[in-house]
Amino acid sequence: MSITAIVQNDTIKLPVHVPDGTTVEIIVKSEQRTAPAPGTFFDTIRDLVGTVDGLPEDFAAEHDHYIHGTPKRGAR
Repeated sequence: MSITAIVQNDTIKLPVHVPDGTTVEIIVKSEQRTAPAPGTFFDTIRDLVGTVDGLPEDFAAEHDHYIHGTPKRGAR
């Protein structure tokens, strides 16, 4: 059985009952979490806008056509 638990105030909080005397193995997963960038998604990618060369002139309007092969929606 595998259980994911949370540590609060140096105590492991189990989501299920485990009988007294049960031998368990605890593996501490060290995850480096970075704080999300402040602002909107657009603020995060603002520096990338306009950096891709060679796209068709109507790529923004017809991206489904170019990426997924759907018929074009607009007249050219």
